Amino acid sequence: MLYYLFEYLESQFNLTGASVFQFITFRAALAFVFSLLISTIFGKRIIKYLQRQQVGETIRDLGLEGQVQKAGTPTMGGIIIILATLLPVILLAKLENIYVIILIITTLWMGFIGFVDDYIKIFKKDKGGLKGKFKILGQVGLGIIVGSMLYFHPEVTIKEQLPISEQIVQETGKKQVFGEAHKSTKTTIPFLKDNELDYSKALSFLGDGYEKYAWVVFIFFVVFIVTGVSNGANLTDGIDGLAAGSSAIIVITLAIFAWVSGNIIFADYLDVMYIPNSGEMTVFILAFAGALIGFLWYNTYPAQVFMGDTGSLTIGGIIAVIAIAIRKELLLVILAGIFVIENLSVILQVSYFKYTRKKYGEGRRIFKMSPLHHHYQKSGYHESKIVTRFWIVGILLAVLTIVTLKLR
Repeated sequence: MLYYLFEYLESQFNLTGASVFQFITFRAALAFVFSLLISTIFGKRIIKYLQRQQVGETIRDLGLEGQVQKAGTPTMGGIIIILATLLPVILLAKLENIYVIILIITTLWMGFIGFVDDYIKIFKKDKGGLKGKFKILGQVGLGIIVGSMLYFHPEVTIKEQLPISEQIVQETGKKQVFGEAHKSTKTTIPFLKDNELDYSKALSFLGDGYEKYAWVVFIFFVVFIVTGVSNGANLTDGIDGLAAGSSAIIVITLAIFAWVSGNIIFADYLDVMYIPNSGEMTVFILAFAGALIGFLWYNTYPAQVFMGDTGSLTIGGIIAVIAIAIRKELLLVILAGIFVIENLSVILQVSYFKYTRKKYGEGRRIFKMSPLHHHYQKSGYHESKIVTRFWIVGILLAVLTIVTLKLR
């Protein structure tokens, strides 16, 4: 809204300083500050409201140190993250931008699924919450919507770099130029010199004309990534500050990639895929980062509020969609390594337990408890130390991810 207001003032009255709102970097920085202030200032009021409504966490006794003391801590704090993200976006982003629209839909969709899950747990006294099949159905539904919008919408395009003659290189100093904007199912593979992968190639065995079915493969991968990352974020939300802090590191890194991918000068300099209009996502992403960091004010040990599935499912969904939109989803294996490890620890634990029970008649475990952060709790580490060390690992993974821009 402010963007359109200042655009009008500049065009009608030539208002000095109004043009600053045309810069993505200015609006993104302002969105970060606004969201941080909203989540810290109004977060306390929301927590008190949740306390009055008796929206307290029901703790299952897993034999973990300090677990009992957390019973009754307000949950559904993901509402703070959602509000603190969307309000600055509405004020500062170009709301007609297709990428911003997709991210707003993602936030509301996953937030609703998480809210229903938390509501059932708290008010219906059902510890299981929303049945797993309905969660998966909601995640798959979002994946189909997002995948369809990214594939079919005419404004979702890329520009690829084209080789140019030696004469032009000498005259302009440029080694390459960008071609015309076009639809594509290409994505980026880290560490490879020829670092592009076309999802449609998976159907090349069908022979001529296979490209017209590329949407099937693309949407399948979008569904898989959205489901996997949102579940990974959900599993990571097990101790105070772990999910919010790890996610903030991931999101800030994605903001760098989104800005570079949407800026033709830096995309040219770093030799990466240029994605027209994607830079506007930086406003949303930094608003989201500010909301996560502001939420940490109340979520670090000892937590005054938990995000619940309202927050964790939303966080995972947003991270997945951002990465897919900027064609960097394969980098999530590195960047979201904390989520990947947490997911794998559960898969390995359950699979090994079932295998050994079938083979030996008694189930055995790889970890003392899964997800992995609970293994370290069982090993005697204080949760604040576990969280800090996971954050350090997350920062190292983020740096490695950024290095992939030039390390090929």
